[in-house]
Amino acid sequence: MKIRQLDQELWEVTVDGPPTTTHRVTVPSAIAEKLVGPNPDIARLLEASFEFLLAREPNTSILRQFELSVIGHYFPEYSATMQARLRK
Repeated sequence: MKIRQLDQELWEVTVDGPPTTTHRVTVPSAIAEKLVGPNPDIARLLEASFEFLLAREPNTSILRQFELSVIGHYFPEYSATMQARLRK
């Protein structure tokens, strides 16, 4: 998995395949802070988020572009899982 920051809130996550997929994820600071606390490590949050998603669905089923909070709409346990795993 490769994670690259494109601008302040936009990140690109490439998931190795087959097939390899690329996802653009918007991570508002308020969402990141809610999940992991102040001064969040966004790359670490994205890595954990994609590990969470990949444990539940193939990379080809993950939306190609989304805002991070959308994961919680599909998987209600997402927020609690991230807080337990990454909270400072």
